[in-house]
Amino acid sequence: MYAVEPPLFGHLPFEHVALKCSKLLFWWRELDFRESLSKGFHDSLNVWFPKALGGFPAVTPVLPRYNLPMFLNIILFAADHNILMIGPPGTGKSMLASRLPSILPDMTFEEALETTRIYSIATQEHNGTPLVTQRPFRSPHHTATTVSISGGGQGAMPHPGEVSMAHNGVLFLDELPEFNRAALEVLRQPMEDKLVHIRRANYAVTYPSNFQLIVAMNPCPCGCKTDPRRACRCSNGDIQRYTSRLSGPLLDRIDIHVDVPTLAFDELTNHQPDGATSQEVQQQVQAARDLQRARYNDPTAANATLDTKQIRKHCKLQASSNNLLQTALERFGLSPRAYDKILRVARTLADLEKVEAIQDHHIAEAIQYRSLDHALQ
Repeated sequence: MYAVEPPLFGHLPFEHVALKCSKLLFWWRELDFRESLSKGFHDSLNVWFPKALGGFPAVTPVLPRYNLPMFLNIILFAADHNILMIGPPGTGKSMLASRLPSILPDMTFEEALETTRIYSIATQEHNGTPLVTQRPFRSPHHTATTVSISGGGQGAMPHPGEVSMAHNGVLFLDELPEFNRAALEVLRQPMEDKLVHIRRANYAVTYPSNFQLIVAMNPCPCGCKTDPRRACRCSNGDIQRYTSRLSGPLLDRIDIHVDVPTLAFDELTNHQPDGATSQEVQQQVQAARDLQRARYNDPTAANATLDTKQIRKHCKLQASSNNLLQTALERFGLSPRAYDKILRVARTLADLEKVEAIQDHHIAEAIQYRSLDHALQ
């Protein structure tokens, strides 16, 4: 029998190890679910978890229909696709991102337990709740350091960074080119492996980092390049230096690039709430996610995480769709990774239409969402 005395940090990882090793573990102090036997702990949380999901107030703001097409809104959150939003200042990129928590699909019990393990280690972020039941939404400032993004720090206890704090949730980076180049390059490994490996002189640790990346940027330093009502003051060299802050490998890992246009006057003055509410969109998102979980027989599966073998099995194309995709790859010089991402997005488009076969218009729309690849040609 093992006893852990306060101060008590990282209790869930200890509990998880004890459960796997069939050891008896209990806490000295009474804090919600923290005093338990290893098996009883798991059971008590499993009973409490469904009640916690329904215990939060419903958030039902109206989604701004003029920021992105509603169809695209559903794509983003139904299958964990990463997205880059490009548009002039004031078009609603940050406002759209702020609405994400209200339309994300519900967490499974396994996802909630994984996320809580991370937050129990990050002592400054732990708010005393026994279980994290809402998907994390992390939005670090563009002055964030490489260590704050990846994790680590001084001392013998490495702290999880933003890529791990956003595990099973969303990591939103506004003003993307303003971030430190090294901090952005840190994202590449977690986006591929869903893990971040931290190696220092006195420790080595691996944290989970399965997050959905949402980023936003202006089209140029002054922000007016794509604004029809304002003249751009930037030279071609200024724009090239601005966009070159983002590496090709990082952009290649983002599934969807979309332009966010400015608003027309009638859209600004129309105050009728005729857009869908967050609750309505969340229901569509949840339905699409449930379909994917059933297809892949995995409670945490999503189209955005399909590997090569699964893509070949679930993303079969007709001859006409193959020709369309071949033309796009040759014209825009897309990488094999971009090819896979187009197929994953097309799979999600087909799921939203509740059809099994990927059709030509699904491929065409998925190609359209690689707008930055087109612009760089």
